[in-house]
Amino acid sequence: MGAIFKYYEFFAGAGMVRAGLGDSWQCLFANDCDELKQQSYAQNWGDEYLDRRDVAFVRAGDLQGLADLAWASFPCQDLSQAGAKLGIGAAEGDLATRSGAVWPFLTLVRDLAAEDRHPILLALENVVGLLNSNGGADFRAICAALSEIGYRFGAVVADASHFVPQSRPRVFIIAIRREVPLPVELHREFPASPWHTQILLRARASLPAVDAANWVWWTPGDPPANREASLVDIVELGDDVGWNTEDATNRLLGMMTEATLSRLAEAKAADRPKIGSLYLRMRPNGKDGNVQRAEIAFGETLGCLRTPKGGASRPRIIVVEGERVRTRLLSAREAASLMGLDESFVLPRTYHDCFRLIGDGVVPSVVRFLAGTLLEPLAAHAMAFVNRSSNQKESA
Repeated sequence: MGAIFKYYEFFAGAGMVRAGLGDSWQCLFANDCDELKQQSYAQNWGDEYLDRRDVAFVRAGDLQGLADLAWASFPCQDLSQAGAKLGIGAAEGDLATRSGAVWPFLTLVRDLAAEDRHPILLALENVVGLLNSNGGADFRAICAALSEIGYRFGAVVADASHFVPQSRPRVFIIAIRREVPLPVELHREFPASPWHTQILLRARASLPAVDAANWVWWTPGDPPANREASLVDIVELGDDVGWNTEDATNRLLGMMTEATLSRLAEAKAADRPKIGSLYLRMRPNGKDGNVQRAEIAFGETLGCLRTPKGGASRPRIIVVEGERVRTRLLSAREAASLMGLDESFVLPRTYHDCFRLIGDGVVPSVVRFLAGTLLEPLAAHAMAFVNRSSNQKESA
């Protein structure tokens, strides 16, 4: 068996990062103050290392041992397109926003650095909106904090659609302690597709020189050539899985614009069943103000699963087989499969709670990919560097 790396996990949710990191990683500390998420985490992973306090009340002394990695999937509600777009607030004073919980996390890392036991690696994950919220000021503030604590850092934008049939782009900021030399095979001089998108390039270009000097263009390599599963593997097409009545489906069709109905007609003409996402959206309607519309999107992936707390409508699907059109809510187990969670993962009992956990979660296979291509090689490289430095000091 290879090396076992150690980590702290903040904003742990139901433990989807833990599922992604896998057996090569040992959890030393997991933290989440949400009762539903605590319950789900304990059901799936046990509660031996679970801290149930708000991160603002956690202190450096509560973090035992030396961790190779600290992971923080901090709240996205004030950064997402569906949220209030309040950003992360300021580092000083009381937390003004939910997404501002990133500041107590960074304070903990700073306090660990004062004791010379801050993790070699940090990973901060959130929605892509982090890159341009408040005109990019939120991203710049996080980068400035990482620079000040003593890290070099870079970011990649990874869409879960490379791994599972769900469109779910997220930004991952990966930082490494500045004294550790960078392995040449894990970074490059220039950005590379698909990890460094235009929005990330603009965010990087806006950094002041002092922080830009610490920037790293991480190179995870090529994404997987094939997804773990397809929509046909996940979506139940049988007649006994809670389809809407014909009248209910017709009401949804009646809420579609001509453009949407045209997409529906194309799906009917296809030579195979078409599975798509169905959304209810408020749209302008001239003098009548806003009106609710039913919109559909067909493709190899379904739309991003969102938490109900963010104001998103319940996820619906539409299945078209020739002239036959069926609609229904996406089931909780289907949603779990779209996240790459297997049948053994324990879900909450209620539909609403399932989607609150899933909407806030990170896709484990994305975590596994980044762990295998970046985090584990970087941690192993850092271990070797520390050992060489120790040996040199002993022989001096």
